[in-house]
Amino acid sequence: MYENNFDPLHPMKNLLAESSPFNYMISEEIKADIGLFESILDLPVAFSFQLLSYLEVNRKYILLVTTLEPNVRGSFTIGIGGPSNVTFNKIVKKHSSCVVGDSCGPYQKTIGLTINDILRNQVQRNTSFRKQSSLIQGAAGITMIMFFIGFINGLFSLVTFQNKELRKVGCGIYLLASSITSLLTITLFTIKFWFVVLIQLYSTVNSVILRVDCVFIGPALKLCLYLDSWLNACVAIERTVNVSEGVKFDKNMSTRMARRMIFILPILIFGTLIHEPIKHDVFKYTIPKYRSVNNNSTKNGSSFDLIQEHHAMCIIQYSHSLQNYNTFILFFHLLLPFVTNLCSALFIIFGTARLRSGAKKNQTFKAHIIKQMKEHKQLLISPVILLILAMPRLILSLISGCVDSSRNSWLYLCGYFISYTPPMLIFVVFILPSELYTKTFKEEIVQWLQRIRRRPA
Repeated sequence: MYENNFDPLHPMKNLLAESSPFNYMISEEIKADIGLFESILDLPVAFSFQLLSYLEVNRKYILLVTTLEPNVRGSFTIGIGGPSNVTFNKIVKKHSSCVVGDSCGPYQKTIGLTINDILRNQVQRNTSFRKQSSLIQGAAGITMIMFFIGFINGLFSLVTFQNKELRKVGCGIYLLASSITSLLTITLFTIKFWFVVLIQLYSTVNSVILRVDCVFIGPALKLCLYLDSWLNACVAIERTVNVSEGVKFDKNMSTRMARRMIFILPILIFGTLIHEPIKHDVFKYTIPKYRSVNNNSTKNGSSFDLIQEHHAMCIIQYSHSLQNYNTFILFFHLLLPFVTNLCSALFIIFGTARLRSGAKKNQTFKAHIIKQMKEHKQLLISPVILLILAMPRLILSLISGCVDSSRNSWLYLCGYFISYTPPMLIFVVFILPSELYTKTFKEEIVQWLQRIRRRPA
């Protein structure tokens, strides 16, 4: 109980009285009051604490009631006795999830909503996975399904583009690299999810292990996502050059340029993300909790001890200028590959239509454009679909850290999962629409099955 004001960051300030939970030492006078309340309310009243204090009239006092465990809600009754009347007014303050940590060491969140933020209050600590909530179990199931689909997609793409004939032009080399990147992305995505769950599941985590998540897994996952987008953009540029040059297209130059770009792109992308592993840190804080212990000396054979539950989490200390830079880099790696893909598709459609209209003058230029759009519609649809699927990642990265994700956990989780589906669509976007790639994939599978049959038992 506090006088005038309660400050959660300074809980001892203005404190008048406090009571330890499960204080079963109740006097005869209090027992009589309990009997009176039971008769009035016609309900059994079970007091687990009591506060005795002299209050003055026309003064404001604040009564704070908490639960033993976080995120626990339920009904409770307050009984009060004394020579004068007391008026209760409920004080509702909007919870801010911007501040994370304990009262002695708060950390102010700034920007972005990560999988750590989404699952922080959903994982029940020191509890077996079978007893976790349906949200955690469902998210784990979706993660493993995505890993299986993504692994099959990457494996099939890798089988297709290992063919030397397809790698005689730059497109085949880019798509081979994209197949490897998609496998890395879905693997890191799965590791990241389980890392977050296991770290929050156990109260004691080695800071060195947690730092691996801070410094390596998060930035590496972003690097793979951005690299996959830029490789797709390189494929679009390669096709545009092929159409524009026609028979003059130099395959040797194309392959040399593709090998150089595969070497340069990761370095350039990592250069734009170098601030993340540098600014990452491990933030540690403790939360006081009560633990039930067996004690034969008590009346009911049990009592409660106050313990300190240790927590640790990854944080990024961004200045205002660095936040602006991070936002710019996010838009740069998301929108520029999309614009490149879209412009390349339009150039191919209009360029081919212009060439065809010059050769076949019996049809109008508009008719040729419509025909080319029908033939190359996947070139327009694919970048739009990939952008729509990547938009949740943009929203989650820009969303205010003050959002309480525990209220709409499934919504934020679905956005997180959707944003990692583009790397799983290489086989669908690039191989299935192409007769050459599909034919090569089938031939590679047949050859692989024949090699297995020929192996001696």
